[in-house]
Amino acid sequence: MSANRTAALLIHGLGGTQFDLGSLHKTLKRAGVDTHSLTLPGHGGTPHDLVSVRAEDWLDAVREKYRQVMQQYDTVHVIGMCMGSLLALSLCATESHRRGRLITLAAPVYIDGWATPWYTAARHAFYWLPLLPERMRIDEDEPFGIKNALVRSIVKAKFERGDNFHYRWVPLACLRQVDRLRRMVMRSAHAIPCETLIMHAREDELTSLRSATFLHDQIEDTELVVLENSYHLICVDNDRETVTQNVLRFLDLAADSAAVANEPVEDVPMSDDEVRDLTTRYLSAMAAQRFEAALPLFASNVVWAQCGGGEALARDYQGRGALVDLFSTLLDRSGGTFAFRSFGEPVFDGQTVTVEARYSATHAGRQLDARARETFTLSNGRVARVVHEPLDDGTESAFWNGAGGPAGARRAAPQTVISAELATLDGAALEQGFVVAQARLKALARRPSNDTLLALYACYKQATHGDAPAERPSALDPAGRAKHTAWTELRGVSGDEARRRYIALAGQQEPAAVA
Repeated sequence: MSANRTAALLIHGLGGTQFDLGSLHKTLKRAGVDTHSLTLPGHGGTPHDLVSVRAEDWLDAVREKYRQVMQQYDTVHVIGMCMGSLLALSLCATESHRRGRLITLAAPVYIDGWATPWYTAARHAFYWLPLLPERMRIDEDEPFGIKNALVRSIVKAKFERGDNFHYRWVPLACLRQVDRLRRMVMRSAHAIPCETLIMHAREDELTSLRSATFLHDQIEDTELVVLENSYHLICVDNDRETVTQNVLRFLDLAADSAAVANEPVEDVPMSDDEVRDLTTRYLSAMAAQRFEAALPLFASNVVWAQCGGGEALARDYQGRGALVDLFSTLLDRSGGTFAFRSFGEPVFDGQTVTVEARYSATHAGRQLDARARETFTLSNGRVARVVHEPLDDGTESAFWNGAGGPAGARRAAPQTVISAELATLDGAALEQGFVVAQARLKALARRPSNDTLLALYACYKQATHGDAPAERPSALDPAGRAKHTAWTELRGVSGDEARRRYIALAGQQEPAAVA
């Protein structure tokens, strides 16, 4: 037995690598868990290698690795991502796994996500056509399973550069084996004896929540965590920290022990040439918006002190992951328009560099053209600390604070003031007031704000239909989802109360909006 008696077997997804699992390997190791993985048959080469691979080949490889690890440890947890989750589920069922727990991440029991083409079901007929399954390609396309615009741009750049971290396409014959594996899981899930954590994104574009609820119903001892801000690749998307926290909690591991180490390390001095070379690479990558090239230049425990941007942005961002959040926020709040335009001549002082940065962004017809002084400290071949000081913080703060939250976020609903007279209105009188309010709104000379229209819509639907249905509109219908969210916020409000709110809100529009 190993001196460390706990291990985790991590299984990647179709066409993928351990990149699929984000930082879970490092997180678990820091928490004292030995991690083990394997490259599934047909992976690590080219997509053509998958043509002749069968589901049994994947299962045999996983089973062999599992048994090797089980011989060395008292406790072995099994964690799978995407198709790796299907393999993990089948493994735990057939091996009657009890010496550890199971975690499934975005398990595609059903292939029915919002981005699944309408013709997907026809693939079952294509399987039987001569040579077609071997020759037909299923391409990986945007959004690449990622909601976060910055991370998605990094993945896109990796694809364009030809990095061998994920296949850009898989043969149809391979998808046929995934379908066989899905059916195996459907038949055997009920036999899984171990505690199981199921994590799944509500907006998964490949596989809907139907997959997660199926597993939750079939496996006796399960916990379901639904993620609200990611697509399919939940380990690298917006909810990656939530995924990590839930993995540690479910496995009874201390989050503190898995945190990025902030203890100082021995500082190995950099030569003047090394300082200048790193500075050039860093500034060039940032000016070209090549965040995928800039991020590896930061130390894992980097601290970025954002001194400007008002309450919307100003704070210290600790760790490389926090920088992803910062840059993502800048892109989200500016509709993807934020960009560093240029950098001035850097001033060197040992391993500290000061430079003037120019950047721009637009939002709702407003333009930001700003300058900032950036002072960054280099250590051990990485950027260890950055201090970002806007040279005109008033203008910048006004812009970012006015840009609102991330794309798709909705501001708080307008406040309605219900008079004492309106509060006592009921029956036929209330219904008549409701009808009159609708007529008055139609006569408005100017259209109310979007937030007001959403609030009116929600009150009307709650008054006439009751509580909103649980199922949300497709992510391809952002307006429908915004309406559903507003309506859902009134869950439990009576029809009469919703009418009163509608009448009051309509009345608030009259002084400013009626011709």
